[in-house]
Amino acid sequence: MPFLRTNSVSLSGNSEEVKLFYQDVGRGKPVVLVHGWPLNSDMWEYQFNELPKHNIRVIAYDRRGYGKSSRPWDGYDYDTFAADLDLLLKELELTDVTLVGFSMGGGEAARYVSKYNTEGRVTKVAFISAVTPFLLQTDNNPTGIPQDQFEGMREQLEDDRAKFLADFGKKFYGVHLFSHPVSDEHMHHDLMMCFQAAGYATIKSMNAWSTTDFRGDLENVKIPTLIIHGKADETVPIDASADETVKYIPQANYIVYDDAPHGLHYTHKNKFNDDLISFINS
Repeated sequence: MPFLRTNSVSLSGNSEEVKLFYQDVGRGKPVVLVHGWPLNSDMWEYQFNELPKHNIRVIAYDRRGYGKSSRPWDGYDYDTFAADLDLLLKELELTDVTLVGFSMGGGEAARYVSKYNTEGRVTKVAFISAVTPFLLQTDNNPTGIPQDQFEGMREQLEDDRAKFLADFGKKFYGVHLFSHPVSDEHMHHDLMMCFQAAGYATIKSMNAWSTTDFRGDLENVKIPTLIIHGKADETVPIDASADETVKYIPQANYIVYDDAPHGLHYTHKNKFNDDLISFINS
């Protein structure tokens, strides 16, 4: 299995070797997919199945702490996440990249483009159900989510991660009493994917995506941009995320899926794949 190795220094000042697992499928224009919380690169199965048919090379990796990658104690902050992404692009010698960040992965995309894209390796960026620009409610961010909601999530993860993740998966896909857009088997598959992450990595990275302010990063995004979000997203509400993100990138192509939940990469995979392929090849 392919791995990259990095000797990274976290915000706490600790340094250690971290192995990052990645998947690399197809030939053609490169697209790098950054997975969401609390999944891993396998969440992109239905994009790996389709995009290579259209002259697209698809690369996705497991964030530190997730999937087959190393599980260090430190390094669950966006400066470190973006440095890991920078390593991937450099080690694979990728150029003319379309960078796609889903949910918390939108944070990596924003931070990378703002901080590391000086050589222009990334020429297009897409924010899908992304946590940008700033999810935490503060005095200067009234559309955000109150801190006590995130504290409640942390407490549930610390007390009974299995139950929290099972309930979270239903909200992720918009599953309700009279709405079941995904099979029980798919939900179970995702739950098993979540358990491939370290519990502490899940909690620490949740703290990162819920409190990191990406507004300054988005102001530096000057490349072609695609924003896709579901109006029915209960996990990352559209009014606190995509509706605000587009204000910082007014030139972006903003597509709203009226009936889509957070996990639109699967529930609306055919439309999403078509929109993504069109953006990559445009």
